[in-house]
Amino acid sequence: MPFFAPPPAHLRQHRQPGLTGSADAWYLAERAKASPMLVVCAAALDAQRLVEEARWFDPGLRAALLPDWETLPYDSFSPHPDLISERLATLYQLSRGELDLVAVPLSTALYRLAPPAYLAAHTFFLKQGEKLEEAAFRAQMALGGYSHVSQVYAPGEFSVRGGLIDLFPMGSALPYRLDLFDAEIETIRAFDVDSQRSIYPVKEIRLLPAREFPLDDAGITRFRQAFRATFEGDPSRCKLYKDISNKLAPAGVEYYLPLFFEATATLFDYLPARAQIAAVGDLDEAARRFWENARGRYQLLGGDPDRPLLAPETLFLAAEDFFAGTVRWPRLALAADGAGPTCGLPELVVDRRAATPLERLATYVARPGKTLILAPGEGRRETLREFLAEHGLNARLAASWQDFLTHDTALQLGVGPLAGGFQSVDGQLGVVTETELYALPPRPRRAREAKATDAESLLRDLSELKIGDPVVHSQHGVGRYQGLVTMDLGEGPTEFLQLEYANADKLYVPVSQLQVIARYSGAEPDAAPLHRLGTEQWEKARRRAMQAARDTAAELLALYAQRAARQGFAFEFSELDYQRFAEGFGFEETPDQAAAIAAVLKDMASGKPMDRLICGDVGFGKTEVALRAAFAAVMGGKQVAVLVPTTLLAEQHYQNFIERFSSWPVKIAELSRFKTAKEQAEALNGL
Repeated sequence: MPFFAPPPAHLRQHRQPGLTGSADAWYLAERAKASPMLVVCAAALDAQRLVEEARWFDPGLRAALLPDWETLPYDSFSPHPDLISERLATLYQLSRGELDLVAVPLSTALYRLAPPAYLAAHTFFLKQGEKLEEAAFRAQMALGGYSHVSQVYAPGEFSVRGGLIDLFPMGSALPYRLDLFDAEIETIRAFDVDSQRSIYPVKEIRLLPAREFPLDDAGITRFRQAFRATFEGDPSRCKLYKDISNKLAPAGVEYYLPLFFEATATLFDYLPARAQIAAVGDLDEAARRFWENARGRYQLLGGDPDRPLLAPETLFLAAEDFFAGTVRWPRLALAADGAGPTCGLPELVVDRRAATPLERLATYVARPGKTLILAPGEGRRETLREFLAEHGLNARLAASWQDFLTHDTALQLGVGPLAGGFQSVDGQLGVVTETELYALPPRPRRAREAKATDAESLLRDLSELKIGDPVVHSQHGVGRYQGLVTMDLGEGPTEFLQLEYANADKLYVPVSQLQVIARYSGAEPDAAPLHRLGTEQWEKARRRAMQAARDTAAELLALYAQRAARQGFAFEFSELDYQRFAEGFGFEETPDQAAAIAAVLKDMASGKPMDRLICGDVGFGKTEVALRAAFAAVMGGKQVAVLVPTTLLAEQHYQNFIERFSSWPVKIAELSRFKTAKEQAEALNGL
């Protein structure tokens, strides 16, 4: 018997109250089994949350997010290619009925879109065993907006190297490598961008267009005609008009999308006829805020004659038009308040100062019914399992939501992404997350998986360069960056970095080969010695540097051999205690911060002398790294001294340490001129 009763069949509009915490995602996952579901959310974070949680409740659910461009209206820069890729994939699948649930922020749903016919006309497939003529393939890729590069890194790129073709289709998580035998596709394999190694073979790949607008001859002609009809003045004086005429896509061109089509579409044009629409949050207020922001930015930025702006009504749907468009489908409004199938949990916060910290949880678990406690990862699950066992609560491990439902064990422990817990109104079923156990606000999820900074990477973005900056080319040496230039070498317009060397010699480096350029880190930038092109000067300098590096390496090798032979102190501490201390950090750790903390703790537990320097700008979380290390040292039976350069910093860090260690039996003192002689003497005696 289903947990949720279906909406009355005779009603086209229904309000479902009583969906507390993440119960709304469970409800939507169940409703999406009957017919495709479009979930419109007032907040972008809710849309992302609901997709992740609905997939967890039903792993077989075909759920996707239609992400925002992550730009403000009329911004003069373009969305990230990964976002465009995800948007195109979602729209294509939605139009073909291949999705059960699509979540979209209201602000995204108000944007006018390319017609479904554009996606259908510019999408094609490549299959193993098919014939592939290189010239026709290049033309088709150019028509779809793909860029020819020397090495594929991002969606929307392709590379032809003899009998091998690398391409990164829009809407794909991985790039593919086509191996040709004469003119036939012999194999198609997914490969890793970083290692360039093949991962697995496939029989067929789908290629969506690389942009949400056409940049072919017909699209450019429509743009030119619409631009002249919309804006006054001489269009030949407008850089954006000239760039589009030259088949270039300038930054921010997405906000001129309606000019590329005879008529734009809306999200409703992609929605199947048998779909249903669910509303989460206050959509009226979200629409009001969006339109207020759009009109304000139009007034603020609309005075630039070099970049005339389309009226907001041309780019976005009016709120009343959007809500009127929803009446063609059955509508659900989800609410947490009111009487319904679920309700909130009682107070379950762990009281670390109490003799029995889990007393509230133990009382709740002892009721008739069963409880699932969710941790965000397997490591946290094991920590929770030990914590529960220490206090007499033995939990069964649940592999999934379905596994939990089919077993009657009173207390079960699992891994899941739920942001908030809930219970059935009869109390027979309860879901508890760390939000309830530790009174922590649910942590926002990133739209894309964050990656830790690679310390070995050099220059990764042109925004890191300014005109006149010295740079180092791996083959030609030190030159000065003089900006970007566009040239056509027979394969269409391509952007190049212009580098100036000694005697005013010029070197042009394709933007796609940015990896061969590194920052100059020698003397003062203004005094950087420029090398001469076509001479042995750079090679001689490299050989001298390599010899000096070998000498330095030999010295370091001897030093590290001595250090490795020494025995350090291996700190030991309770992982459970450490997790409790870490929970006192009121923010989400950044990937780099988490990596630094893990590296420091690993060093401390290794039994070898530590040799590590943590660097970071102000406000990037160095103090938290020090706090974690200090905790591990104190729990390991050692004293800790924190040295800072100023008296003010000593006071600030003293207050931070006092606050974070307030729940632990740790004595903390400050030595600075803010303290009296008596207080300083007491602190020294305490040491």
